[in-house]
Amino acid sequence: MKVGIAGTLESNDCIITVLESDKLIIEVKSVVYDFFGKHIESFIKNILDELKIKNIKVICEDKGALDYTIKARLITAIKRLEEQK
Repeated sequence: MKVGIAGTLESNDCIITVLESDKLIIEVKSVVYDFFGKHIESFIKNILDELKIKNIKVICEDKGALDYTIKARLITAIKRLEEQK
């Protein structure tokens, strides 16, 4: 199975792992999930919509990352996944 990973588990960062999938799956594990979990999920979904990606599994392990960090990590992880194809 091909995998793309980007990020760290440092404070204010996140690790994004993307895997090939036959459907869209978004999992968020966050130290601030109660406050921002649903926002992170919808933010990731919106980025995937912009990129026209419908079949992928995204795992976000968040340590308080801001939106621009999540976006950069997601795009990098996707590019790393695509490089393996």
